[in-house]
Amino acid sequence: MPLPSHDHDRNLSRAFDGQAAQFERAPVQSDPHALDRLVRFANLPADALVFDAGCGPGLVAEALLKADLRVFGVDLSQEMVERARKRCGRFGDRARFQQGSLFDPFPLGGFDASISRYVIHHVPDPVAFVARQAELVRGGGVVIACDHTTDPDSQAAEWHLAIERARDTTHTRNLTPGEIVDVFARAGLDEIATLEDTFTLDFDEWFDRGTPGESKQQVRERLVSGTQARGYTVTRRDGGGLTIDCRRSLVRGVVPSVGRPSAAK
Repeated sequence: MPLPSHDHDRNLSRAFDGQAAQFERAPVQSDPHALDRLVRFANLPADALVFDAGCGPGLVAEALLKADLRVFGVDLSQEMVERARKRCGRFGDRARFQQGSLFDPFPLGGFDASISRYVIHHVPDPVAFVARQAELVRGGGVVIACDHTTDPDSQAAEWHLAIERARDTTHTRNLTPGEIVDVFARAGLDEIATLEDTFTLDFDEWFDRGTPGESKQQVRERLVSGTQARGYTVTRRDGGGLTIDCRRSLVRGVVPSVGRPSAAK
């Protein structure tokens, strides 16, 4: 399995160290209804041990812990890991966090599930990312992902991608809803289920917590150029502000049981 680029990992680590505080309180990331929807979609049994890949400041982990699950979270950003430990400290040894990469050594087949949220669009190889999570999960366990998506039309998707990269230099590519399902299938997962919903970004809040390669005005001009994309629709508000209506996909797949070890409890 190909390993991630070390330069890309270092850039991600630096970027999210810098934006951790804003990320933690961002409306889209901290939305309790969206977090509850993700936990319900995961549909995990009580006391399941979940690997949280790209755990950030522990927002997903906290929601899982409240649902009587156990969590082991990993993130490239040390600042994110420290925030996750602080946020989830009240859960004691049911919550553990470690700075590092998903591709570091972990017990294969040692987890009941693995979950990621808003990570796939940052990874160079989504299939390798999901397949690695599947390696860490016991046979019969599940892998869950949530990520915002783009338009199946290639020109609309390229317009969307250019804006995302201008606002955040660590962005690789948004997938379409179908591509995320394909990633799960190519990673060898079975019984793949998907759910799509919507969310809205405030342009200023979204841009200000990014790691931009272009100025705010340049990105704004790209947004209001007249192009639109499925999963990325721009609206001008009274007073001059912008909102972006987005789509995200939740995807769940089962790790095949044949030849896979049982989870260690």
